[in-house]
Amino acid sequence: MMSVTGKAIDFAGKNLVSCGCSSNASFDRYTVRNYAKVNSKGCGRGHGVCKLFCCTRRNTQCRFSSMKTAEPTVNGGTQAIESLTKGSNLKGYSESPISPASFFEVVADDLLTLNKNLQSIVGAENPVLMSAAEQIFSAGGKRMRPALVFLVARATAELFGLKELTVKHRRLAEIIEMIHTASLIHDDVLDESDLRRGKKTVHQIFGTRVAVLAGDFMFAQSSWYLANLENIEVIKLISQVIKDFASGEIKQASSLFDCDVQLEEYLIKSYYKTASLIAASTKGAAIFSGADSGITEKMYEYGRNLGLSFQVVDDILDFTQSAEQLGKPSGNDLAKGNLTAPVIFALEKEPKLRDIIESEFSEVGSLDEAINLVKSCGSIERAQELAKEKADLAIQSLQCLPQSVYRLALEDMVAYNLQRIA
Repeated sequence: MMSVTGKAIDFAGKNLVSCGCSSNASFDRYTVRNYAKVNSKGCGRGHGVCKLFCCTRRNTQCRFSSMKTAEPTVNGGTQAIESLTKGSNLKGYSESPISPASFFEVVADDLLTLNKNLQSIVGAENPVLMSAAEQIFSAGGKRMRPALVFLVARATAELFGLKELTVKHRRLAEIIEMIHTASLIHDDVLDESDLRRGKKTVHQIFGTRVAVLAGDFMFAQSSWYLANLENIEVIKLISQVIKDFASGEIKQASSLFDCDVQLEEYLIKSYYKTASLIAASTKGAAIFSGADSGITEKMYEYGRNLGLSFQVVDDILDFTQSAEQLGKPSGNDLAKGNLTAPVIFALEKEPKLRDIIESEFSEVGSLDEAINLVKSCGSIERAQELAKEKADLAIQSLQCLPQSVYRLALEDMVAYNLQRIA
């Protein structure tokens, strides 16, 4: 359940489920990471880090005598998260900036294997479709979703006696990345976008017909591999994601330039278009680790709230970053009538904004005027608070996991997202 402006939203019937475990220990994430770097050599696993903490399934409070400990925060996360969430403008967090490389590092070998496998999985017998897929695979994506699969898989595996990831973990990560890539190809066609991460989109290079077919092929190929996982719970989970994509696009298309759209509707659409796949990634990874329903639901909640926070942050950056930084025109969503959180908040304060949007920016300079109204009325700060609210919920969902470098990386991912708007 998620509370927004006093109302409760239950996405896809998913409720918060307590996993019945607690973790009261918290410590310096950077001490842990540096320790892990030094001591990961020679552990014989080839992936990740040696076990650093004395944890049991019954009591996930961890101890490591040589590490500096810190008090738990009110949000249940680390002190870095507490610092990050202080203040309405996010400027309270200015030290120890987090790089994506830091939380991808502990699953670097897993991601390298994934990159090698993607080409063969897409299918070398379809050279045109392969070229289209390679265009977006090579466009600078960070592989966040498969990284989440690996991080949750390794964070939960030790709880249930797994010393290495299973073939199903790895195949799930590959399926997730294919589905994400297919959705991006289709999104760019629907949005008539010319650029993706600063590079030409697939349909710009190969044409709309090939782009649509490439996306369809990747959805079909991922579905075939999904069926071969032979886990009905995961099959249902991922199949729902593909349905959610379509639902999200329909919701967006039916509400363009609609100034009466509510925040709850925006969050539901954001869940369908972004958070659903991330939540499925994290829950599916826990399922293949053999986790019980309490932990798998917590991992689902982590992914869902992280996904919502990421979407809100992206929508803020659409107003605060330049076209060069975004890799696409700034204010692009607003120009196309897609009203996001900053605009929804601004409409409550600026009556003139409604007139401009409902005219569909028919007058010269009206789009720039609308952007300035959004940026000057405090709506960006309100959207930042919304992103922080979802980030806090994501952190709380990790408390059922024992402390490890993988859990710290999952926390870092939440912090990094907020740092993008700090």
